[in-house]
Amino acid sequence: MIDNRNMILAIVLSIAILLAFDVFGPKKPVPPSGVPQKAEQTAPDGKPGAVPTPGAAPAAKPAPGIPQPTAPTAADVAKSRAALLTAQPRIRIAAPRLHGSISLVGGRIDDLTLPDYREGIDRKSPEIVLLVPHGADNAYFAEFGWVSGDGQPVPGGDTRWQADANRLTAERPVTLTWDNGRGLKFTRTYAIDKNYMFTVTDKVENAGTKPAALFPYGLISRRGTPKTTGFYILHEGPYGVGNGKLTEITYEDLREKGQITGTAKGGWIGITDKYWLAALVPDQATEVNTRYVHRKENRDDIYQVDYLSPQLTVPPGGSSQAQNRLFTGAKEVQLMDDYETALKIDRFDLAIDFGWFYFLTKPIFYALLYINEHVKNFGIAIILLTVFIKLVFFPLANKSYVAMSKMKKLQPEIVKIRERFESDKMKMNEEMMALYKREKANPASGCLPILIQIPVFFALYKVLFVNIEMRHAPFYGWIKDLSAADPTSLFNLFGLIPWAPPDFLMVGAWPLVMGITMYLQQKLNPQPTDPMQAKIFLFLPVMFTFLLAQFPAGLVIYWTWNNILSMLQQWVIMRRMGIKPGDALK
Repeated sequence: MIDNRNMILAIVLSIAILLAFDVFGPKKPVPPSGVPQKAEQTAPDGKPGAVPTPGAAPAAKPAPGIPQPTAPTAADVAKSRAALLTAQPRIRIAAPRLHGSISLVGGRIDDLTLPDYREGIDRKSPEIVLLVPHGADNAYFAEFGWVSGDGQPVPGGDTRWQADANRLTAERPVTLTWDNGRGLKFTRTYAIDKNYMFTVTDKVENAGTKPAALFPYGLISRRGTPKTTGFYILHEGPYGVGNGKLTEITYEDLREKGQITGTAKGGWIGITDKYWLAALVPDQATEVNTRYVHRKENRDDIYQVDYLSPQLTVPPGGSSQAQNRLFTGAKEVQLMDDYETALKIDRFDLAIDFGWFYFLTKPIFYALLYINEHVKNFGIAIILLTVFIKLVFFPLANKSYVAMSKMKKLQPEIVKIRERFESDKMKMNEEMMALYKREKANPASGCLPILIQIPVFFALYKVLFVNIEMRHAPFYGWIKDLSAADPTSLFNLFGLIPWAPPDFLMVGAWPLVMGITMYLQQKLNPQPTDPMQAKIFLFLPVMFTFLLAQFPAGLVIYWTWNNILSMLQQWVIMRRMGIKPGDALK
């Protein structure tokens, strides 16, 4: 029957949207057009060569046999993070939302933690560690410097800088100095705002008799492949915006290609985790060469994103400077928007993976944030937002439920027609169509409103899944984190039995309630007359219960509450049409 096929279609499409909507989109990010995929870099003079790499001074002239940066020794790798931090002189970072230090060897920003975010729900748990010193087996750091275009010595990864202070705060920048002994004096000033943005100003003064040709660069290097969530709907890994376009590259793709290069004006380039980001922000008015690079070092995967700015010529007796920025912190929606506006960073909000339905996801997030500011609980905000969404879609949903109620009312006559013309399919279809025409019923009209609402559901799912504002946000009772799955399980009687079930048996109280409401809602709909379809329909609530048990509790609460509101709406419509809802639930 058409109505049954429509209902099955709607449910199947919902499952597909829920599991992997992005599967139907491009699976591999598209690199900038015209970008070579070969692992070869163009040097400032136009010849093949190498861009600076962490741990070694940039080469003056690319030539065969240029050594890779020195790999950390076995002794260094064996050291703890604390030991590495005490092995070199450092400048302490004491900003409102960043703790850590800058190494005076190499001038690297390689030690950052986020005091506003913890590893666990307990506020006494360790701060989130974002950047890790060079030499560690999971090193993750940022580095700025110069490539020499004429053979002049420039500071590199092993350079020992001198600092004018030992503490960097939001109120006081720190300046590093280094003299190459041949007339060039390099200074680097680090400044940090009250959030997560560094401003790095590199200046060169030329006291020599010849002009100096220099190319500013910035890089972020990460050793090892981090553990990712593995969801298609969320990008984790290297990515960036250039020339107004977003480029997303998975770790796997970068390992296969080795290197992806391009040119970009405006935007940013970085590496992201689900909630945390390290991103370089070059001068927005300057066109730079960008790279995404992978290489092997002592069997470890090294991922690097970098940019190389155009040549600066420093005349004798003169000076030149380059100013760039580095973002290292949490991807908070409002903060990213503020940076995009204040600093004119092109499409900085795309650092948060809003997905295909950006135009829906972002407004829904801001609506949720607005409600939360008043009720002070994201769970309650989700419930109120669900009511608002139901009101917006009330006319469509009303049409859908009226159509389904009509079909429910016609169910006995449909069964009689099927039984009477069981051996004559053509006659059966003719009688069906005559019945629909006589009763002004349209089986297809119940499906379209459901399909129209799927993008909104998916947008809300993205909001609950990707936005850090939901991380560790509590509800009531046992739900301490709306971004995590319900921690209880039916299979240990919700904690009464001292046994930890495997993940696939972690079916908590909220998923169970969701499954029950889905079953009851299904009973209010026209039931399939085909036995096989009836079995499929009976199994769907069970399948969804186990499926959503692994999803964020906030999404399960939304779905449960949405089911309840839908049942109430359908109950009222059925009563108005003379159908007894109680009979349908028997």
